[in-house]
Amino acid sequence: MPKILIVEDEAAIADTLVYALQAEGFVTRWVEVAGEALALLESEPFDLVILDVGLPDISGFEACKRLRRFSEVPVIFLTARNEEIDRVVGLEIGADDYVIKPFSPRELAARVKAILKRVAPRTAMESAAGEPAGYFRVDLMRYQIHFHDQLLPLTRHEFRLLETLLGQPGRVFSREQLLDALGVASEAGYERNIDSHIKDLRAKLRAVAPAAKPIQTHRGLGYSCSLER
Repeated sequence: MPKILIVEDEAAIADTLVYALQAEGFVTRWVEVAGEALALLESEPFDLVILDVGLPDISGFEACKRLRRFSEVPVIFLTARNEEIDRVVGLEIGADDYVIKPFSPRELAARVKAILKRVAPRTAMESAAGEPAGYFRVDLMRYQIHFHDQLLPLTRHEFRLLETLLGQPGRVFSREQLLDALGVASEAGYERNIDSHIKDLRAKLRAVAPAAKPIQTHRGLGYSCSLER
């Protein structure tokens, strides 16, 4: 069953959420602070996070920013703040929905179901991507790529570049197309930084398998990746 992480410092609200979600068949885990939640999300998979904005250690907004550095798990913000700017900020930093207190537990459970249904195709894609491809294994949910069964210490940009190349083995991607994969406009003067990222990626791959050369350079064109063993 889908596994939901509840991050809420008020026990009465958390109890209401746990009861409503478990009544719908969800598995729940409750923590009171963002730090503990982030550690959990790095170590075990969850299908969705319900995240209070007003937490005692760091705000839910800041917690979501940190979460998005390593995971795309769906997030619902739960807050008493009803200003439009708060809702806009919450959605812009990566939340999937925004629920105002006081709330209807049944409505919140329905929102959880709707989000999980919407991301189901992405989850299926992630499962497929998690299958071995040559010596690579891509985990889109955790922003991780394993090479020869070793986790690569990738930055966010390095992950996006390698995941893009692995998504279409053998295809030659131009620097402009790779910039698009990073979400960077080509006119931002960033093109040559792609070369630097590729150099760093190759160094990290060689650290695992010195003889391997999966990333190929096509002079004047761009880069491709081979999955051949």
